[in-house]
Amino acid sequence: MHNSAAFQAKYLTRDLQAGIITGAMAIPLSAGIALMSDYPIKVALATVVCACFIGWINAWIRPGNYIGAPGVAAGLAPVLALGVASFGMENMAFVIFLTAFMQAIIWKFNLQKYILLAVPEYLVEGLLAGVGLKIALNFLTMTYEIPESMITEVFWNGTRIQMVLISSAGFAAFLYLFAKFQATQPAIPYFFLMITGALLAQLMAMPMLHVEDVPIALSLPLPHFDSPLTWLYVIGFAAMLATIDVIEQVMSNAAIQKIDPSQRKCNTNNSLLAIWIANMSASFFGGMTNLDGLAKSTTNKLAGAYTKFSVLVIGLVVLFFVLNTQYLEYMPKFSLAVIMIFTGWKMILGLWHVAHQGQYALLLAIMCALLVYRLGIFEGLLLALAMHGIVNLIVLRHIDDLKTRTIIKKYLERFADKGGAN
Repeated sequence: MHNSAAFQAKYLTRDLQAGIITGAMAIPLSAGIALMSDYPIKVALATVVCACFIGWINAWIRPGNYIGAPGVAAGLAPVLALGVASFGMENMAFVIFLTAFMQAIIWKFNLQKYILLAVPEYLVEGLLAGVGLKIALNFLTMTYEIPESMITEVFWNGTRIQMVLISSAGFAAFLYLFAKFQATQPAIPYFFLMITGALLAQLMAMPMLHVEDVPIALSLPLPHFDSPLTWLYVIGFAAMLATIDVIEQVMSNAAIQKIDPSQRKCNTNNSLLAIWIANMSASFFGGMTNLDGLAKSTTNKLAGAYTKFSVLVIGLVVLFFVLNTQYLEYMPKFSLAVIMIFTGWKMILGLWHVAHQGQYALLLAIMCALLVYRLGIFEGLLLALAMHGIVNLIVLRHIDDLKTRTIIKKYLERFADKGGAN
């Protein structure tokens, strides 16, 4: 137990404090992602609890990272919403089960390294930026939403202008506190916004978060599809969900390793083991996909976490709100909107990481972001990959004077660890 990833007695106090702080921050983030995914908020929180408990148990056996905090992924929210719209909520449990099954295959044969070879890192940053833009604009409407009883024929009435001013002040205060405390206590702006919002809501009428108290019950994730064509679409959709989840986890692990207080190495394949088990478990109660998110993991580290015991504490904090959803209804919608717009903005800023890779990488990442925003994750990423392939084909054919067959051979050599063309 001396160097255990799951628990070390000397870090008990630090991990306990970090778990409480990160758990409190995970509540509004998970609620926002649930709204974006068209999932019940209670189901999203139950998914976080499940992922935390499995993540902690996994840390005893096969630790992936040491301070990563699992939760529902913002980057997958529009994909899940598309799934709900396409297949119906009654089929989403099966879709998540199928996703987890595919991730189990990726884990078993360590295929994540090949996925990263096929999809350049800068395209993933572009994909996440497109999703971030979608999230930010989606929640923008909440910053000027007013109670139905106060809606008048004049759209910009006094109440709406007041709501915009409150949201703007909340956003400015959040940014100021984040800039001031991001290197020491990044949860402070979240606490400030939630507490101030709850107090303001006692003084004046404003739209509040509504949490449907849905029953969390275990059942087999069985499919209800009629046509063979739907089956094909579901398999393709689950493959996309599994791939994006894996890529995001691989990228998160690279960042988590950098911020680890002891610079311990991450084992991404072990992280994938925890993810697919948690995803498969979640499918039995209609849950969502999970991964170790960077925002929560950074908060966990800065709040003092040293081992995955903090993740068990996060799970217990979130479990309290799963069992007592009525407390979430004290949160005004504008507070949630500010947090989610900030989350979206941070995802867009990921494009700065691409800038040092050159103009081509940045241009293609921006193009991918815009395509993802306009068309959706699946179509956007495929189109961006097609553009990347065509550009490379033209360059290698006309500048390097290579035949198409040679180019394809060189490209495939990359997957056999023989160098090859990028």
